Amino acid sequence: MAQAAEIALATRRYVTPIDVLTGLRWLHDRHVQTWRQGRVESLERLAAVDADRMEEALSHLREWARSRNLLESEAAYTAGTRDRRPLRFTAAGGEETERAFRVHWLSPDLSEARRRQIEERQGRAPDLVAVAPLEAWTCAGCGESGPYLIMEDDAPHCLTCADMDHLCLLPAGNAALSRRAKKESGLSAVVVRFNRRRKRYERLGVLVEEEALARAEEQCLADEEARLRRRERDRERRADEDAGFRDRMAEEIRRLFPGCPAGRAEAIAGHAAVRGSGRVGRTAAARALDEGAVTLAVVASVRHLDTDYDVLLMSGVPRMTARERIRPRVDEVLASWRA
Repeated sequence: MAQAAEIALATRRYVTPIDVLTGLRWLHDRHVQTWRQGRVESLERLAAVDADRMEEALSHLREWARSRNLLESEAAYTAGTRDRRPLRFTAAGGEETERAFRVHWLSPDLSEARRRQIEERQGRAPDLVAVAPLEAWTCAGCGESGPYLIMEDDAPHCLTCADMDHLCLLPAGNAALSRRAKKESGLSAVVVRFNRRRKRYERLGVLVEEEALARAEEQCLADEEARLRRRERDRERRADEDAGFRDRMAEEIRRLFPGCPAGRAEAIAGHAAVRGSGRVGRTAAARALDEGAVTLAVVASVRHLDTDYDVLLMSGVPRMTARERIRPRVDEVLASWRA
């Protein structure tokens, strides 16, 4: 619990119970997303442990946070549905328990303005969500179907029954246009579709009013040159940040594995820390240079470059079976590098 909380605090300067539950692997990010969309009655239904175990973790989190003089702040959790109902963490839904889950712990080093900004963002209601279903479905209101469904009263409804059929789809891909169209539109909904291979919902675009989209397009055309210059500055800033992070990770690899061959630590860090790759080096734990996460990056490199793991996969051996077969060799290499 403490390790998960330390990583969250180092990364974002505040800690939430959900940070701890996902850090403990009791919840996955996709579970939290499904719950925030209002598609389950409580977060407990998706967790790998029961409410008692979750409350035990919260008790430890509270003690840990107070020992570090973190500031307590309560956030509102509302569903991404039209009724904006309060989300429940546990099936029983006791008020004291629910409040404990809503408490966030902020670093005392944050400025007053930054604390207000975090509290405002955490208390903001999530976007309405429209789902592009993968299978045939029936509207609970009219008995018809459609390209998107909105969950209301725990049942799927078409856009017509949800009074949202006047909206048009703005496909994902232009962040500035999407942001401005949502701001201009009195009613909007993010469109998602479940990716079975990645086991998560992915954003397809946003439903907005046509007039709002037209106004947003005019705004984007008016300051396109300025936004291009800002993107270039942001690209350079991110490149500098990535280079610094790779250097720090390589240094940590050399500290943990002093026998690592020359240049190998830099190669491991460079591969694991590629922005947008989804690799272990981009996790919050790795960015905080957590020993376990850094070791996982080294293990991945050894697995592919110092064993016949890839050959086994290409010959049809199941992934977990292949990992078991090459485990002794991985342990042998790691032991020699630690020496």
